[in-house]
Amino acid sequence: MVATLRVVLDQVVAPTDRPLAEASRELARALVAGAPSGCEVGAIAPAGGEDVAEAVPGLADVRRAALARRELSGALQFGLATGLGGGMIHSPSLFAPLVKHDRVHNNDQTVVTVWDLRPWEAPVELPRPVVAWHKAMLRRAVKYADAVVVPTHSLAARLVEIAPQLGDRVRVIAGASPLGFSVPSDEIGRRRALDLPEGFVLLAGGPLASEGLDTGLAAVAASGVDLPVVVIDVEDGHEPAVVELASAAGVPERRMHVRGSLDAADRGAVFGGAVAFVAPSRRAAFPWRVVDALTLGVPIVAASSAVHDEVVVDGGVLVPGADATVVASGMGEALASGLGSTAAAERLGVLAGDRGRAFSWQEAADKVWMLHAEL
Repeated sequence: MVATLRVVLDQVVAPTDRPLAEASRELARALVAGAPSGCEVGAIAPAGGEDVAEAVPGLADVRRAALARRELSGALQFGLATGLGGGMIHSPSLFAPLVKHDRVHNNDQTVVTVWDLRPWEAPVELPRPVVAWHKAMLRRAVKYADAVVVPTHSLAARLVEIAPQLGDRVRVIAGASPLGFSVPSDEIGRRRALDLPEGFVLLAGGPLASEGLDTGLAAVAASGVDLPVVVIDVEDGHEPAVVELASAAGVPERRMHVRGSLDAADRGAVFGGAVAFVAPSRRAAFPWRVVDALTLGVPIVAASSAVHDEVVVDGGVLVPGADATVVASGMGEALASGLGSTAAAERLGVLAGDRGRAFSWQEAADKVWMLHAEL
């Protein structure tokens, strides 16, 4: 008898969050590649949208809902019948049929994932319906999920504070950069197409307070490093606000290059042109771009936080401090020191690359298979 693990791939069908869509696809591919003997991987997806089987080759089948993603999201929030339940279900997010099921007699399992605690820690930064959906789905997870996966131990501890009833059902499985993520051979051409210079300080995120971009830009200004500054992952329409933050921090507009969300190849090319990556956010969320920098061996200067301390470890410079001004000053000093000589920059790059080998979707997939076997 073949055991089928069904992965919820709503973000692959109708992406609303690029990092989550990328993570969903990469995890599903790794689960297919690493399926134990007697096991296979199927998909659960909303109606319409992209071809799941094309995005994730090797799926045994695709269980499609009758509803499109938006309507299905509402149905799941209120626990309405969707016809998607039953069997082993693994969701890379909270988007899952969280309903009453029988794990003991029917071998039904439902596991969901939480990557970011912003709906609970910085709800004012999100639309109210988004916050309400996440909170409602976590309440359903408390009632019905067999396990809730988070990417770090610090996030696990915080999630249990938010939802103590989860207890020992919280498990830690880290994410990673896409399989084969690298600086592409046509990196120079890609940076030219993006209208980016060569040799710059790189940051990621937008003007929202939890991103800490004001602190990161202040650190660049305090460093005295006179290089172009590139900021990626900026949502459409937020570019002027980022430039204003830079100007207020002391980074002139002429040095600023603001870009949006990029696919893996373009992102690899951007990291390939960076002399350092500055990570100022201390939000309780998995730091995807920090992991990208580690994977490609880009020198990292990061604000110390529970998440960064656990992810970066000795792969970069971690700057402590509770006050943003103190942190910006410390990060500026670290950036100036790290780029003060070729030897210093190379040393930070080697440390980053060594740490980057700790993150692998194949390892994550192995842990997911083990988790469902234990359940």
